[in-house]
Amino acid sequence: MKRWGLTPVINAAGTMTSLGASRVAPEVRAAVDDVLGRFVRIDELHALANRTIRKATGAEAGYVTSSSSAAITLACAAALTGDDLDAIEALPFAKCETRVAVMMSHMVNYGGSVPQAIAASGAEVVPLGTAALCETYHLEAAIRDGLAAAVYVVSHHTVREGELPMDLFIAICNSHGVPVIVDMASEYDLTGAVALGADAVIWSGHKFLGGPTSGIVAGRARMIHAMVLQNRGLGRLMKAGKEAIVGAVAALEAWGKRDHAAEAAREAAIADGWIADLAGLQGVTARRHGDWTGNPITRVRLKLDAEAGLYAWELASRAMSGNPAVALRDDLSMHQLIFLDPCNVTAEEAPVVSARIREICEAARAKGDGLKRSWSEEKAARGQAATPWIGDDA
Repeated sequence: MKRWGLTPVINAAGTMTSLGASRVAPEVRAAVDDVLGRFVRIDELHALANRTIRKATGAEAGYVTSSSSAAITLACAAALTGDDLDAIEALPFAKCETRVAVMMSHMVNYGGSVPQAIAASGAEVVPLGTAALCETYHLEAAIRDGLAAAVYVVSHHTVREGELPMDLFIAICNSHGVPVIVDMASEYDLTGAVALGADAVIWSGHKFLGGPTSGIVAGRARMIHAMVLQNRGLGRLMKAGKEAIVGAVAALEAWGKRDHAAEAAREAAIADGWIADLAGLQGVTARRHGDWTGNPITRVRLKLDAEAGLYAWELASRAMSGNPAVALRDDLSMHQLIFLDPCNVTAEEAPVVSARIREICEAARAKGDGLKRSWSEEKAARGQAATPWIGDDA
């Protein structure tokens, strides 16, 4: 880090791609380092990944892609073409049914757009329902009009109010022979969606699994085979290298051996330490917070009021501007909420996080330099900063 002048980051925000996702486990790093110095047959690596993913998920087949967003595109492409090589080479100019349905409440942005990931395959995106309501008849009507596939997203970003439950969504699609693609990139459950009958289920290899950047897909053999064949077309643009495939395999193996109860206890202890450290901090209320989608993570929820001396987004920005930078989860900061995620924080780093928060809040009250930029002003500033140039300064 020092060699290149990079700012060290303490990541209390969670498994964020913008921060490098997760710490890669030592055994995974060793496996990746080993394969990087060798030549291999990529088809043998994919066969190894297939066996490993099948064992971990109970699916008929598995596949490693360059990322979970790439997996969405490739799964949709596979639904459009099947094993027709001519159709695969023609994408994104499809020669068949192109409509792919997704609930409007699932048309979210995870750093990239779900509809864009679908459309990149050559598919026509078909929204179901409205932002906070999707009924069975919305899905059934889309099926009557013809669908190549349907996509279901499991994420804290989605609007869960009024959505169709995943089991019902999959059951309706299965009854009509419509393939279902489930994107659950950050979810711990490796078997549930497969058992429900989804044709392709997608996880991020570099989030909770702690591997290098990759997408892991499990599902029906016919769908996975069609995804593999996309390497004759769109898949070439987003191919996974040997390091990604081996890393995903090693991460899955490590996940299976992990003491999950001990890890949950470690994270809970860090969360409780933060709550204790921040007790009595004026204008800030800290309490435990369960995961939005049911993952076994104990986070800390900070609620700021006017007495804190600054807005939640100001707190997050100032924490990130330090050295080391301290990343706080601020996606709900417009509600004056900040969340602290312990999953990528070490015991040594944990007290630095709470000390930085206390320091920033106390300094803001003493200087009176907080509460300066409204949420509207903050959003406008973020919009203007959305296209940064990362080249050398002029």
